[in-house]
Amino acid sequence: MSGVNYVTKETLEQMREELTQLKTSGRAEIAHAIAEAREKGDLRENAEYDAAKEAQGLHEAKIAKLEAAIASSRIMDTKDIDTSKVSILSKVKVTNLNTKKTVEYQIVSEKEADLKAGKISVTSPIGRGLLGKVVGEVAEVTAPSGVIKFKVEEIFI
Repeated sequence: MSGVNYVTKETLEQMREELTQLKTSGRAEIAHAIAEAREKGDLRENAEYDAAKEAQGLHEAKIAKLEAAIASSRIMDTKDIDTSKVSILSKVKVTNLNTKKTVEYQIVSEKEADLKAGKISVTSPIGRGLLGKVVGEVAEVTAPSGVIKFKVEEIFI
């Protein structure tokens, strides 16, 4: 991950808990799997051993990625959010001018994004398009299906 990762305090705690779990019980499980595979004989022809070593590599890569995300994280507090324009962690009510549907989104970091919960990533096409817009302004978002126009109706926390 590059750049600063703005997150809420709760998300940072979740990331730290996940990292602790990966470093403790996650590593122990993989070490146990490698030990079991080693006991089965010749390592040159042992597919279980190869699979366990590959899983170990993927696990360590996941740990490194999570450590980098935590290191680049900055906690944002809702009281610090400027509601005069769309910014990270602000909630925005927008109307899709193509379909006339009104939806609410919260602009969040990549780590927190969850479309079903109405949380979209600041790096997503819609997130990037809405960032910095004020109430009444229209954001043109280029999506795979074409250009979508969103009118900002309200910005809140």
